[in-house]
Amino acid sequence: DALPISSSTELDICDQNQVRLYLEQNDIGYIIHAAALARLTGCENAPAEAIRKNIIGTSNLVSSVLSRECRSGKSIRFLQISSDGVYEGTEGGYTEDGPTIPKTNYGWSKLGAECAVRLLDNYCIIRTRFFDKKNIPFETSASDIYTSKISLDELVLHVYQILLSDYIGVLNVGGNKISDFDCHKNYKLSIKECLRLDIVKEVPFEVPKDISMDTSKFIQLLDTLNAKH
Repeated sequence: DALPISSSTELDICDQNQVRLYLEQNDIGYIIHAAALARLTGCENAPAEAIRKNIIGTSNLVSSVLSRECRSGKSIRFLQISSDGVYEGTEGGYTEDGPTIPKTNYGWSKLGAECAVRLLDNYCIIRTRFFDKKNIPFETSASDIYTSKISLDELVLHVYQILLSDYIGVLNVGGNKISDFDCHKNYKLSIKECLRLDIVKEVPFEVPKDISMDTSKFIQLLDTLNAKH
């Protein structure tokens, strides 16, 4: 009922005709849209590319899904992997219906993508922040930056659970509020503690101090799904 796409060489979402033809030629029941220009520095240095890949690419998918649904009369479940970067990142505890005031080009481009996805009927926008426990590439981590990040393997499991649910709308998916340093030190013993100001000096974008999320809707959904099984 779904065809896995592993790279842009198989399906370039920025090519509208290629996306349209792909959905016409394949019987697809659901789409998990995780493709993006996700490097914050890359988005700051090349905002046009962030627009092309994150907004236009998503819009191409959404447009083709709408056309396919109209012709076939069959709903396609659509999950978008968005970001906590759509929030301002000053106070923390952000809810799904709270204000979205991105501080980076990446955040704005992901919010723009969300706008397109909301035109669908059967969708879930997953706002999250994740990391790979087996590959933490930096040597320092800030003890005064707070998020609700979760590991990649946890996110994959939760995406599958959400896919099988009938949840429609935006969903904050993450763990408890934790500092970056406290999170990363559990998986990289050699990592050193630093402060947010140390990072700000090194990057061309704003660094949020507290972008943690209220994940109560997500927890409630998991409780409901677990009760059914």
